[in-house]
Amino acid sequence: MTRWIVVSRAAVLPMTLTAGLVAALLAIGEPGLDWRWLLLALAGITLAHLANNLMNDLYDTSSGSDSAAYPRALYAPHPILSGLVTRRGLLTAIALVNAADLAILVVLALVRGWPVVAFALAGFVLSVAYTAPPLRLKARGFGEPDVLVVWGPLMVGGTYYAAVGALPWQVLLASVPYGLLCVAVLMGKHIDKIDFDAPLGVRTLPVLLGGPRARVATLGLMVAFYVLVAVSVGLGAMPWPALLCLAGLPRLVKVWPYYRRPAPAKPPKDFPVWPLWYAALAWVYTRQAGALLVAGLAVAAVAGI
Repeated sequence: MTRWIVVSRAAVLPMTLTAGLVAALLAIGEPGLDWRWLLLALAGITLAHLANNLMNDLYDTSSGSDSAAYPRALYAPHPILSGLVTRRGLLTAIALVNAADLAILVVLALVRGWPVVAFALAGFVLSVAYTAPPLRLKARGFGEPDVLVVWGPLMVGGTYYAAVGALPWQVLLASVPYGLLCVAVLMGKHIDKIDFDAPLGVRTLPVLLGGPRARVATLGLMVAFYVLVAVSVGLGAMPWPALLCLAGLPRLVKVWPYYRRPAPAKPPKDFPVWPLWYAALAWVYTRQAGALLVAGLAVAAVAGI
């Protein structure tokens, strides 16, 4: 069990759970809400994220991007390179997880119609294209927009549609702020990997922008989260208690100066995920900001706002 928790990178699955909770809390009180399909959709997007993690490791290893000297094998055991699982075992796990997700898709499609299939297929294609040839979006500067679309409109919008059977524009707008938080984490990770990715020809957005500008862009994403939540509240796409997320601003103030200067040459004592630095900072910030957003939406749902 522990091996597969590590292999599947289960530690980052809360990012998807938070996206699903945003959709769920926006759906509460709406006509047509069916808890059965909501819970099934939550399971579906979580399995999709898990499959994405497994496929990324398989494709990056096959393409030669992942090696013993690459960050993926330094901050945590690499599934294949560390011997935790064989390539065949990883392929089997990918097939089983995708098969389970397909079963969920069939059920939801029968009760909610073709739009569920469209959401699922779009998510699957973007998930595969992120690292797999021939597109390899991550290597062409499109990985970050890919994550925004998947963790924003596709996950939040798709889960909401599965739960309610409709998708107003307000939900699509409300899906964007949390999507920006997920992109901020990815930007931090890719900033950490600039010196590793550039020689391999992996042209992530931070590689294209350069470290200093990529750090500024990431701070812009963090600020944009609050701006878009406020806009969503102003336009009626989110209830006003969602502004509880503003309580996360002190954490942003703490993270800000670290992003305004280069990473340290050596990790601080007992730092757990080196050589990731900016990714860890973005993760801590995103975890709190996302939790506060969910808390605010929960308050609104309980109060009937």
